[in-house]
Amino acid sequence: MSQLWSPAVRELTPYVPGEQPRERLIKLNTNENPYSPAPGVERVLREFSADHLRRYPDPTSQGLREALADVLGVPAGHVFVGNGSDEVLALAFQAFFRQPRPLATPDISYSFYPVYCTMYGIERQAHPLDDQWRVDLKAFEGDSGGIIFANPNAPTGHGHGHDAIAALLDKVSDRVVLVDEAYVDFGGESAVGLVDQYPNLLVTGTFSKSRSLAGLRLGYAVGSPELIEGLVRVKDSFNSYPVDALASAIGIASLADKAHFDATREAVMATRERTRTRLETLGFRVLPSQTNFVLVTHPEHDAAQVFVGLRQRGILVRHFNTDALRDYLRISIGTDDEMESLIEALEDLCR
Repeated sequence: MSQLWSPAVRELTPYVPGEQPRERLIKLNTNENPYSPAPGVERVLREFSADHLRRYPDPTSQGLREALADVLGVPAGHVFVGNGSDEVLALAFQAFFRQPRPLATPDISYSFYPVYCTMYGIERQAHPLDDQWRVDLKAFEGDSGGIIFANPNAPTGHGHGHDAIAALLDKVSDRVVLVDEAYVDFGGESAVGLVDQYPNLLVTGTFSKSRSLAGLRLGYAVGSPELIEGLVRVKDSFNSYPVDALASAIGIASLADKAHFDATREAVMATRERTRTRLETLGFRVLPSQTNFVLVTHPEHDAAQVFVGLRQRGILVRHFNTDALRDYLRISIGTDDEMESLIEALEDLCR
C-alpha cells in the first residue's frame, strides 16, 4: 500500500466491476443488453464531423436534456445528464448525502453505494431486505440524512411500484430520497411521475441497459429544479463538460427511436421469463426479476463451483463472494441462443 496516497484513499475498498474477458466467451456477467443500439446511433457515428471536436461541448447538454425531458414527460429544467449514471450518483452523494446523519441504504444493493459512502466520509445505515428479498421501504422511515435504493434492486431484481414509493415519500420530506432506476425499463414502474409532487425525490437512470449504450457512458437524473441546481453546482466544481458532443448526439438518436427501444426490451423480458422457467426445471430457485438479469441458487450445487464449471464451458456469469450472496449467481439475460447454451451447460453440470 503506497505511503504516497492520501489517508482516505488507503481506507477505500473500491468497487469491483464485472470481468471484461479478452477471450471469446458468452458474456452474461455485467447486465449488458444483448441487442445493438438503435439504427440512428450508427448513422450518427458515420456522419459525425471530426471538426466538431475542436470545440468544447455544451456544458449544459441542452439538446440531450430536452430530448430526454420529452421522452420522460418532464420539463428540461428537471433533467441533469452526466458521464454514466455512476458519475451522476457520485455527484448526488456529494451534493445531498454529506450530512451529520447517516445515509439509509439496503444492506444488499448496488455495491457502489458503500464505496461512495467511504470515499465521501458518509456514515451508512444499512437496512436488511425483507424475508422475500425485497427492499424494505418501511425501514427507511426512521431518522437519516438521506435515502438511496435501486428500484428494481440489484442484484435481487425486485421492484416496488409507484404507490409504494409515494407512500414512503409521504412519510419522508426532510431529506433527499434517491431512486436508482438503472433497470426500470425491463418491467419496473418508474417514479419519475412523482417528481412534481415530491421536491425531495431524485430519480437516476442510464442509457447503458435498455438503450444498449454501456460503452458510451451516459446517465441522467430527474428531480426538482432545486435538486438539479445542487447537482450542477457540484458538477461545475469538478468537470464542467462531462458529456461530450458525440455522446450527446448518440443519446438524442437513441431517444428518437421508440420502436427499437420497445422491441429490444420486450425481447429481453420474454427471454428472461423463458430462462426462469428452464432454470426452475433444473431445480434452481430463481428470484422474481423486473430487470435484465436473474439471481439464482441451487439447493444441491455450490454456486462457486457452478461459476467455475460454466467458465470452463465458455460462459461467464457473476458470482459475488460475500456472506449474503455466496450461494447465488447473477445471470444477465442474453439472446435466446446464448441462454440456450447456458441451459445446456447447466444441464451438464447439474446431472
